[in-house]
Amino acid sequence: MSASSAARRRSTGDYMDLETQLRVLEERVRFLSRVKVELERKLEEARREMYKLMSPPSIEATVLEVIDNERVLVKSTTGPNLIVKVSKDIDIKKLRPGMSVALNNRGSTIIEVLPRKVDPLVKAMEVEKRPDVTFNDIGGLSEQIRELYEVAVLPLKEPELFKEIGIEPPKGVLLYGPPGTGKTMLAKAVARESNAVFIRIVASELVNKFIGEGARIVREVFRYARDNAPAVIFIDEIDGIGARRADLGTSGDREVQRTLLQLLAEMDGFEPLSNVKVIAATNRLDLLDPALLRPGRFDRLIEVPLPDFNARIEILKIHLRKVKKRGRIDLEKIASLTDGFSGADLKAVVTEAGFFAIREGRRAVTMKDLLRAVDKVKDRKGGKQAVGGGGIIM
Repeated sequence: MSASSAARRRSTGDYMDLETQLRVLEERVRFLSRVKVELERKLEEARREMYKLMSPPSIEATVLEVIDNERVLVKSTTGPNLIVKVSKDIDIKKLRPGMSVALNNRGSTIIEVLPRKVDPLVKAMEVEKRPDVTFNDIGGLSEQIRELYEVAVLPLKEPELFKEIGIEPPKGVLLYGPPGTGKTMLAKAVARESNAVFIRIVASELVNKFIGEGARIVREVFRYARDNAPAVIFIDEIDGIGARRADLGTSGDREVQRTLLQLLAEMDGFEPLSNVKVIAATNRLDLLDPALLRPGRFDRLIEVPLPDFNARIEILKIHLRKVKKRGRIDLEKIASLTDGFSGADLKAVVTEAGFFAIREGRRAVTMKDLLRAVDKVKDRKGGKQAVGGGGIIM
């Protein structure tokens, strides 16, 4: 091998070693660059956290009045009313009386508009964004459904129809009738049909031992409904706060009356075609204060009675829709044996029939199971006579 060939070979080997080293160094630079970016990100997070820890706390205040384009009168939580300036990041034209704002601790400048607070008691109430109950799930109440649709659903879905005709729908609807006849389901179906938020209140939840608390909760419920409109406020057992007022009474009675007065005031304060509808239910219409039933409040009364023979057949069909059955089921016979049963009682009959089938190791309900279930529910309701058909009162 000549000297020139050996030299060329050494030169090629050295070049390849340099290329390998260069690739290693480039990979190292890329790795260190990624490490640098990650460390800079962590450093920025640490700086932000340090700023949060060292920044002074803000003061909560309520806007009372916008004085001019630069100054606002606020009520500070520390006590006094203050005339303060507004940060350039906040549009003063959007400030309204009643809004909660944050004030800088040093200069008392409005630096942030706080979100509206929702009372914890209101949050804890039964609120459904879109109930799963439809009018098809309610049997034997076609006339009540028609009335509710006209006075509660149509104003939410087609308010322009009422404006064109020139009439105002009722602000509130009162459902009355025996327990278990489907009043709550009707209210939920209204919310579902109108795609509204469903807010359910039991009237006893509004009664509080502290003076003014019940009225405050009523205000918060209506405010929450307006903020989340369209909404349906359903007040169950309204006779708990809406009983006739008496001249004499304890301090507790007077607190209940204050809560009722606040409810009346709230209902007077919104438009019939607003996106909030009030539906109430009671088993004792005779106990209610006349002020609730005057025009402009609960001026549409809808009776929800116990189901008749045909209605009981419809209700049984609905509850048996998803039940696995075996053999012939005579719904007319079951309906004739359940005179005086409510919709809830009929649902209990179907449920008990399912338990009878499970106890006997079957996976389907028979006519015999339903007859025995009728016996059991009737006995629980106080009935003494068995319906026959091999039924045994359990």
